[in-house]
Amino acid sequence: MSSSILQIFAIVIGLGVAAQVLADRFQVPSVPFLIIAGIAIGPEGLGLLTRETFGGALTPIVGLSVSIIIFEGAFNLNTTKLRQAPSETLGLITIGAIIAFVGTAVVVHIAVGALWGVSLLVGALLVATGPTVIRPILSVVHVRERVAATLETEGVVNDVTAAILAVAIYEAVTLQETDFTAFLRAFFSRLGIGVLIGCVVGLCVWYVLKHIDLSPRNAPQYSRLLVLASAVVAHASAETFSGEAGIVAAATVGLLLGNTDLPYEANIAEFKDDLTLLVLSFIFIMLASLIDFDSLEALGVGGLIVILAVVFVIRPLLVFVSARGDRFTLHEKLFMSFVAPRGIIPASVATLFALRIQEVRPISATRLAGTVFLVILVTVVFEGGFARHIAEYLDVIPQRVIIIGGGSVGRTLAERYLEDGQRVEIVESDRKQLEAARDAGFIVHAGDGTDPDVLPAAGIRNAKLLVAATDDDEANLRIAELAIETFNITSVIARVNMRENTEQFERLGAETLPTSLTEAWAVGDLTDETSWIVQFLRSRAIRELVVKTPDLIGVTPDEFEATLPQNTILAAVVRDGEIKSWNSSFTFERNDSLILLGWEDEIQRVIDQYPTQ
Repeated sequence: MSSSILQIFAIVIGLGVAAQVLADRFQVPSVPFLIIAGIAIGPEGLGLLTRETFGGALTPIVGLSVSIIIFEGAFNLNTTKLRQAPSETLGLITIGAIIAFVGTAVVVHIAVGALWGVSLLVGALLVATGPTVIRPILSVVHVRERVAATLETEGVVNDVTAAILAVAIYEAVTLQETDFTAFLRAFFSRLGIGVLIGCVVGLCVWYVLKHIDLSPRNAPQYSRLLVLASAVVAHASAETFSGEAGIVAAATVGLLLGNTDLPYEANIAEFKDDLTLLVLSFIFIMLASLIDFDSLEALGVGGLIVILAVVFVIRPLLVFVSARGDRFTLHEKLFMSFVAPRGIIPASVATLFALRIQEVRPISATRLAGTVFLVILVTVVFEGGFARHIAEYLDVIPQRVIIIGGGSVGRTLAERYLEDGQRVEIVESDRKQLEAARDAGFIVHAGDGTDPDVLPAAGIRNAKLLVAATDDDEANLRIAELAIETFNITSVIARVNMRENTEQFERLGAETLPTSLTEAWAVGDLTDETSWIVQFLRSRAIRELVVKTPDLIGVTPDEFEATLPQNTILAAVVRDGEIKSWNSSFTFERNDSLILLGWEDEIQRVIDQYPTQ
């Protein structure tokens, strides 16, 4: 690989990372930034990246990259998520796909004047929404899990469907094949080959990971590499037998491994997500650089008609036909209708076909690439870029629960709110606690919760509940005051570490979450949003640890809590028959009773560390 290509590669990766950082900073999907970056370095901009940059390697690079992205999307489609909306998902990938295919082909033929072969190709390609554009949107637009599961499943399945359908149509058109049975054979043979090879590779990898000890020292690393290799091997093997079957094979491997109990799964998931982020950034920028504004302009009014029909007629029609019933609200159906940008599969396959027919049918090539890229550009920039605003306008984002304090209490509360279907965001200033909360998978904002400039970044203006869960009553009181008096939050809960401070919180209008066990049972009398806490407490084991060992004498509760498993909390300290409140200077004394709340096996391990004899 020449030095110039390496330089271009470095520029593309750098721009991709910058786009991801900007997207995270402004809380919008990254795809519009990637499109802009690609145009900026392409022929329409600085001219650093052109079709000739990678030569004949462009097609295999795109194909392999797409397979890795499809693999990652399928890996995340576990059966729990698939069960969220089975009938609606089935409708979107069957009758919905048919409506998109036929409707788009008819509009392209009439509005743009394309031949039926080209129109059918465009229709097939624009069936795909794809995980490459849906997942970045859903990472910042936190809709209900059922909506997200349906859109993600549709994206993965329809990406595969669109790729195979387009290849089958292309071959039928170029070979002038009019036999419909031959067309069906071409479609299902690719599908069958991909599924078969994907299952074989997936089962082999599963067996190795589950039954073979890869390495005493580096097993997690080898597991990550083996899972990545499974996507590459499946793609390459399937492509050897039939073009575009590699995407099916990668999706099959991902779906299979994502729904099995793999060792080192957290390690694998983290590595896979990081790799896919880089690949996604690279491929989007590279394909965006190939956009030819002249071909877009040549479509004229016809191109505008196609956009309007696809966005405002065809997509809403297929969503409302596929998602009949009351599982989704009207606003959720509208959100699924107007947030469905097209992505990598249409762009990559359209580029490939346009290059192949350029010399024979230049007008058809221009209409094919121009129409597909126009739809991608407009839907990605507008639907992707404004997805958050669309969701907020339609009110389909569950209101936030803001938790100030990412310690063990804050993380335990956050976990339960997430299980209750809420969107939870934590604010934490301590670096160690912040990293622990992020490692546990929570969204955590760095900052002091008593600072009024910090809370808006966590979304307090769209919060229905705020919990002040720090170990400092003065800080919790200040946080409660800000929430109630400055941001008009009606439901505020504050952790009270010292019982004598309870009255101050109650005068303010905040509900209190006492540290002591007996008062914690009274949480059931709080608002409806927190009634689950009682069920949480009752689902845990309660055990007593008597302070006998010198390892515990003189230790503060905070120091002790830092050593506890994530799902275990110190509920109370009983001294001389009295439940004690504590502050930062409080320490354990001999014969204190520590009341622990958590899972039975985790508590037992803690007790075993501190023998009483």
